[in-house]
Amino acid sequence: MQYVLALDQGTTSSRAILFNRRAQIVSLEQMEFAQHFPQPGWVEHDAAEIWRTQLAVVRACLRKAGVAPEEVAAIGVTNQRETTVLWDRKTGEPIAPALVWQDRRTDDRCEALRKEGVEPLVNGKTGLRLDPYFSATKIQWLLDAVPGARARAEMGEVLFGTVDSWLIWNLTGGAVHATDITNASRTLLCDIESGQWDDELLQLFEIPVAMLPRIVPSSGLIGHTAPSLFGRPIPIAGAAGDQQAATFGQACFEPGHAKNTYGTGGFLLMNIGETPRMSTNRLITTAAWRLDDSPVEYALEGSVFIAGAVVQWLRDGLRFFNAAEEIEALARSVPDNGGVYLVPAFVGLGAPHWDSDARGLLIGLTRGTTREHIARAALEAIAFQCAEVLEAMSRDARTALKELRVDGGASRNDLLLQFQADISGVPVIRPAITETTALGAAFLAGLAADVWSDCAEIASLWRVDRVFEPSMSLDQKESLMNQWARAVGRARKWNQ
Repeated sequence: MQYVLALDQGTTSSRAILFNRRAQIVSLEQMEFAQHFPQPGWVEHDAAEIWRTQLAVVRACLRKAGVAPEEVAAIGVTNQRETTVLWDRKTGEPIAPALVWQDRRTDDRCEALRKEGVEPLVNGKTGLRLDPYFSATKIQWLLDAVPGARARAEMGEVLFGTVDSWLIWNLTGGAVHATDITNASRTLLCDIESGQWDDELLQLFEIPVAMLPRIVPSSGLIGHTAPSLFGRPIPIAGAAGDQQAATFGQACFEPGHAKNTYGTGGFLLMNIGETPRMSTNRLITTAAWRLDDSPVEYALEGSVFIAGAVVQWLRDGLRFFNAAEEIEALARSVPDNGGVYLVPAFVGLGAPHWDSDARGLLIGLTRGTTREHIARAALEAIAFQCAEVLEAMSRDARTALKELRVDGGASRNDLLLQFQADISGVPVIRPAITETTALGAAFLAGLAADVWSDCAEIASLWRVDRVFEPSMSLDQKESLMNQWARAVGRARKWNQ
C-alpha cells in the first residue's frame, strides 16, 4: 500500500501524520517546542528547534506505523505562515531567532510606510494589508539588526524563507531553496497575479533578491529528502501554508466554497477561482494553491482574532468551568442569550473591522443575567464574528456562499455550529476527518505522486460527519445581527 506523509509545522508544535490512499490516518506524532517572548509584542521561535522536532516526529510516525520509507509515495509540507527565518547558506544555521507571524516589532515601520502613501501600491500588487503580520518588514528588521547580515544577503550568503522553505532546505540537505506560491503570497513581496517576486516591492522593503527562494507550485515535485535522513530519498511533492492546506483538505475546489477553522482565532477562506479579486470590504486576497502547471487558484481571507480563545478566557480567566468542553452544556441550559452580547476584542478586532484600538465588551446585563447567559453569548460571539466575514466575502466575491465547511477544535461544539448555520443562513458542514490542514498537504503531495488522480477523486474521499441546516427566521437573524453590530460599535468607541 502507498502512503503519503504530511508534515504539519504549527505555531506551538510540530506534527507528522501518515495517510493511506483512502485518506485515513494511519499514524500521528506531535511534539511541542518553546515559545520565546523577549519583550512585549515580540514573539520568537528557535528555527533549529523547529527542525529538530519536525524530524523527530517524522521518524517516530513512520516507526509507530511500521512503514518503511520506500512505502511513502510523497511528503507534503504545511506550515505556520509568515514566520520568518534567516540562515547561513554555507552552514545551514539560523543567524537569528525566527520572527513569528504574531510578532509586532515592526509596527512602527509599517506605520511609517503608510504615512509615505505606499499602502495602495502594496495592496494592489499583493492583495494584502501593510501589517507586521506579514514577512517583509520582519526580513528588513533582521537584516538591519544582525551585524553584517545585509551585506551577506546581497551576496547570497544569507537566505530567507518562511517555515516551509526552512523545512524543505533541511529535508533536502540544502539542495533545494524553494517556497510554494501560497507562502510566497504572504510575504508582501510577491505579485499575486504574476506569482513572482516583484522588483518594486523588493526595493521598497530593501530586500536583496539573492536571498529569496524559488517559487514553486503547491503540488508538484519540489525535491527529494537527503538519503541519510530516512535511509532512502522520499519525494517532496506538496507544500502550502496552513490555512490554504486546510481549504484544500476541505475539498473547497469550486468558487463560492468556503471553510472556517475554529482555532484560537478563526480563519475563513473562500475560493474565488483563477482571477484574483481585490477586496473592497477590508478582507485580503491570497493565493489558494497552484497544481503543477495549472493556473493559480485564489481565495478571499478574513481573520477573526479571538474565537476559541474566548472559551479559554471564560475557563482560565473567569473560571466558569474546568474544561472547555463544558461550555456547550452550560450554554444549552438557557434558551437564548438573555439580551447579553460579548464582543471579545481582547486584542482589537480583525476582519472586516481591522480596529486595533477596540477592546472587549460585555453588554446587556441585568439582575437576571447568569453565567449561563454569558457562556452562550461567548459562543454566539464566535459565530457573529465569522458571519460578518462571510457577508463581506459574499459581497467581494459577487458569488453566493453555498455552504461553510468547518474544522478546528471548536468545530466539535454542536451548539456553536447550529448557531453559525442560523446566523449565516447557510449549511455548516463538519467533516469526518477534522485534521484538514495535514490532509490538505497530503492531498497536494499525493496528486503530484499519482496516489490520487485528480480533485474529483479527492472530493470523493472527503466525508461528512454532520450537516447543520439553518432554521432561524430571517427577521430573527436580522434582529440578532443588528444587536451584535450595536455592541461592536460600542466596543470600537470604548475610549471615546
